[in-house]
Amino acid sequence: MSAPILTVSNLEAYYGPIMAIRGVSLKVHPGKIVAVLGANGAGKTTLLKTISGILDPRKGTVVFEGKEIQKRDPDTIVKAGLSQVPEGREVFPFLTVRENLVLGAYTRKDREQVKADIEEMFAYFPRLKQKERTPAGLMSGGEQQMLAIARALMARPRLLLLDEPSLGLSPALMKEIFAIVQRIRAERGIAILVVEQNAAVALGVADYGYIMENGRVVTDGEASALMEKDDVKQSYLGMQDEGIRGERRWKQRKTWR
Repeated sequence: MSAPILTVSNLEAYYGPIMAIRGVSLKVHPGKIVAVLGANGAGKTTLLKTISGILDPRKGTVVFEGKEIQKRDPDTIVKAGLSQVPEGREVFPFLTVRENLVLGAYTRKDREQVKADIEEMFAYFPRLKQKERTPAGLMSGGEQQMLAIARALMARPRLLLLDEPSLGLSPALMKEIFAIVQRIRAERGIAILVVEQNAAVALGVADYGYIMENGRVVTDGEASALMEKDDVKQSYLGMQDEGIRGERRWKQRKTWR
């Protein structure tokens, strides 16, 4: 197997006096999807923020493509080839879809290729093409999630960080988003580190997984193997049945309207 594109070693980060992540280590290999799972408060989002430079670690290293990037400015990390899609999407609500995409390429100077990449994003996300001139704040949550992912891809990253991409979405939209994520990995060869509470969906698309509790990694392994572990099934994969029931309720609600 090739060398990891990302290696996190013994990472510790704090919010004031409170330790949020404790000695976290993980690896992401080129072209692979790695899932980080856990309940609210497990430290998943803090981990991504520390990797992408939003939060400085107190201890440990983050090595991206052979170079340490911890404590670097976020824009420097984006230029190096690592982009994050934040939790809650955080699109620019008063700017149009196209303007949001242009801002995603702010580190680039190749204007003609930027235009071509915008059209490629529209091919991945046809709904965005339909609302190209619509202010992002007027779109649905699912459409905003698509825009947030497309905006991050406009920087042409080699590693994409996704923070809770299914948050607030219907089960059908959640499946659509993850199907697009798989397609992007297959066609662009991008490595993806995805943080999720919905373990069933995340492990269904991931190659490898880590489970966090109370700021620590408590278990890891091949995604297929994690799905078969009894403790993982009991603690996390019960969401799968609830997701199926939720999708049925969503379809019924649409029928009633």
